[in-house]
Amino acid sequence: MFYDYARVYVKGGDGGNGMIAFRREKYVPEGGPAGGDGGKGGSVIFVADEGLHTLVDFRYKRHFKADKGENGKSKSMHGRHAEDMLVRVPVGTVVKEAETKNVVVDFVEHGQQYVVAAGGRGGRGNKRFASNTNKAPQIAENGDPGGEMWLELELKLLADVGLIGFPNVGKSTIISHVSAAKPKIADYHFTTIDPNLGVVRLNEGESFVLVDIPGLIEGASAGAGLGHRFLRHIERTRLLLHVVDASGSEGRDPLEDIDLINGELEKYNPILKERKQILVANKIDLPNAEENIQRMQKELGERYEIYAVSAVTGKGLDELMYRTFGILKELPSLPPVTSDEAIRVVKVEKEEPFIINYEDDRWVVTGPEPDRLMRKMNLSNEEAIKRLLVIFRRMGLEKALREAGAKDGDTVRISELEFDFLD
Repeated sequence: MFYDYARVYVKGGDGGNGMIAFRREKYVPEGGPAGGDGGKGGSVIFVADEGLHTLVDFRYKRHFKADKGENGKSKSMHGRHAEDMLVRVPVGTVVKEAETKNVVVDFVEHGQQYVVAAGGRGGRGNKRFASNTNKAPQIAENGDPGGEMWLELELKLLADVGLIGFPNVGKSTIISHVSAAKPKIADYHFTTIDPNLGVVRLNEGESFVLVDIPGLIEGASAGAGLGHRFLRHIERTRLLLHVVDASGSEGRDPLEDIDLINGELEKYNPILKERKQILVANKIDLPNAEENIQRMQKELGERYEIYAVSAVTGKGLDELMYRTFGILKELPSLPPVTSDEAIRVVKVEKEEPFIINYEDDRWVVTGPEPDRLMRKMNLSNEEAIKRLLVIFRRMGLEKALREAGAKDGDTVRISELEFDFLD
């Protein structure tokens, strides 16, 4: 089965903790602090690989966690940085944040890389905290946690030309004639349930990639018949070959089919309305085909080029493929991302360093900066706690608590730490 969607969890490795250590050499009295820094955690990096064609590997492994950095050591030796985790994805993969659906990265070139979960920085050892006033610091930092998130991966096939149309109009038979692709072909709807890629080779140095999109139906833009799975593969194509049953062998009107399919394309992504199309009137070897082709020429001939073919006998296919290649040479390359969903407006606002609330008879301080400092410090170390309180005072937290109404003896809570407020 062709897998073009996956949901995965990624986490960068935590940074290693800094160490508290002192020199203990025989002839070096008062050797001073010698605790090394922790190593950086490994990052999770996605790499585009043109050798992959589906997301099937992510069906069996959905969690990707990089290694932690090594803790700092004595004798001023730093911990080893963890190796990055490289995860291969097919070219054409769009990566989104699972929660917000924002596009993180669009892989369009072989070898393209992107860090989806950065490793945490290592904590500083006590050697970093030595000063003229504190020559033997008993402080070291914990490493920062690595970034983590759930991601959605969508594969949009990279092809020059897309074959579109209702089920059972002959798309698979066409691609089997003009390329080496061997799709399943049978006389019933939805014989093709996965996209098929084929390379059409004309003359020396003249070729293009053709994708057979499984049959679309009315309501595909809203997800009917797995419509979203099929439609996403059309977005990257530069030219569409819109195949219809010219004979109306199943009681359908080819002109109505054209309007319905184009309507679904526009609903899914308005950009597709402007995509260049050739109408391919298939099954000309059946009754009523000639009459319907004349109707198509009369009503749509000024808007589209129309080619009459027989996928079964191969009649008209060579002419169609050469014309397709000629149009491709005139068309510009599409931008990597063609969907409006990839366009984001990011509004940068200054974030408050902390927020103070009064809850359960105590003052509760929350915010990204206090939380970060609490993670960095070892709260079992009295000297580290003293340093932390000094940093909070410099941040203006003490003044803010006073202005909020805190009085002597009131309890203040910051993450896991509780202490009495002294004005």
